[in-house]
Amino acid sequence: MTTPIRSPFGRLALLGLLSLASLSARAQAAAPLSPEQIHRWQHLDLQADGVPGISTDKAYRELLASRPAKPVLVAVIDSGIDSTQEDLKPILWRKTAEVVGNGIDDDHNGYTDDVRGWNFLGGPDGRNVDVEALEQTRIYAQYRGQFEGKTRKQVRATDRDKFDLYEKAKAAYEKDKKAADERYARLTDAVTKTAPIFEHLKKELGVTTLDSALLHRTATTRPELAEAGPAYGFLHRGNFANDEESMKALNTALDRARSSVEKSLNPDYNPRTIVGDHPADLTETHYGNADSQGPDARHGTHCAGIIGGVRGNGLGADGVAGAVRIMSVRAVPDGDERDKDVASAIRYAVDNGAQIISMSFGKDFSPEKEAVDAAMQYAASKNVLLVHAAGNSGDNTDDITHYPSTRYLNAHEIPNLITVGASSRLNTPALAASFSNYGKQTVDVFAPGVAIYSSTPRNTYASLSGTSMATPVVAGVAAVLKSYFPQLTATQLKQIIMQSAVPYHTQVYKPGTKEMVDFATLSRTGGIVNLYTAVQLAAQQTTAK
Repeated sequence: MTTPIRSPFGRLALLGLLSLASLSARAQAAAPLSPEQIHRWQHLDLQADGVPGISTDKAYRELLASRPAKPVLVAVIDSGIDSTQEDLKPILWRKTAEVVGNGIDDDHNGYTDDVRGWNFLGGPDGRNVDVEALEQTRIYAQYRGQFEGKTRKQVRATDRDKFDLYEKAKAAYEKDKKAADERYARLTDAVTKTAPIFEHLKKELGVTTLDSALLHRTATTRPELAEAGPAYGFLHRGNFANDEESMKALNTALDRARSSVEKSLNPDYNPRTIVGDHPADLTETHYGNADSQGPDARHGTHCAGIIGGVRGNGLGADGVAGAVRIMSVRAVPDGDERDKDVASAIRYAVDNGAQIISMSFGKDFSPEKEAVDAAMQYAASKNVLLVHAAGNSGDNTDDITHYPSTRYLNAHEIPNLITVGASSRLNTPALAASFSNYGKQTVDVFAPGVAIYSSTPRNTYASLSGTSMATPVVAGVAAVLKSYFPQLTATQLKQIIMQSAVPYHTQVYKPGTKEMVDFATLSRTGGIVNLYTAVQLAAQQTTAK
């Protein structure tokens, strides 16, 4: 149980406010690396650099320098990609058969003006869905009129599977709603109390800005200004430059909390009318619009940069893959993606030539999983590898299923799907990211996913954390293998990536706990993906044939 706070600068005022990236960066600051190395730690090598990266630099330097490469098309199913980002523009896919903005479906594929990709969250009038409800909210809203107040015995036998889904979704919805309401109240209280304190201190000190140094001096020299000490602690813990930056972060967190309460966890909220499709028709695939960037492309742009940000150009961050093109398929809102959109996005990517699909999203319920399964089977039939994030709940997915799951509804393993957990740059008890899902049977490999520096919209860059970041690392490795060894099939790519993963037996905290376990017990391979060993294995296998 968390101790109640007595000050807006206490622990709860920061809850959900600091990004995993900023927390991770401070936690790992003791490692003897330069700022440049920290920004590209995922490319480093354990033996050469003392960092459990994927040995990208070593692979290019020692194994790939004299080999020819063929560009590989990777689709990023995500929130959208900023097509003007300086470090991505040279590698973004462009469909030459489509004329920009002429309002004509030039290649007759059912998607008008899909020059950079497609947006399954857009409407024909150009509007976009930004925030969606969680899947448990949608299920609760769909069935509450039919099942609310009834017991299982009172429901027709033919409806009991739906009733069971409703009961499970309702419990998850109510739990999440309670937590969201509490968080919204805490942040509202923090913002309400913090702003006047900052204004009071600025007035007393005769300044327009408060930074950590000033507050620290004031706390030691002006004991009558009792708020200075807690205010200093707040800025320092949050790694904020000044009061303005901290208030901006607080208000951003408050806005997100409000959105969660009013939209994602509101059973009466339904933005789908913007799209104008028939949500229950899972065979309908030609809907949406050509705005593959969307209203908030931060997440997708970051993932795209991890895969293929131009290497060696002195801008931002280097991607894993050099010979790559990136296709943007927007299907992931703020909230839970719909199964129909995921299935449509996979099919679109496959039909437009993607050889690898990066999927940094997931949820707790999948009521139309059969549609996603069918799309994944279609991708398998076209020799396309799917790379998916394990999730950020600190769950054992052997016991708690997250979707898309690793098996079809018939319990058969999905052969062209690889599932990725997140690791940090410290070969210590913190090697497994504290937030990462794990599973000896359901997570295939781990990959760097803590404080990964990459591109963000409007030519900016940021360090973000999550299995969302680990997934494009693996997609990038797959793209390198496919570009240098184009004969490899999707299942061979998966096999090579798994077999070449470097096993670690470091004693680590099991994610979400303080229990110590062998890192090797957290995934099927027990290892972290490694480009150097993957290239070696690919070369051996292709030469042998």
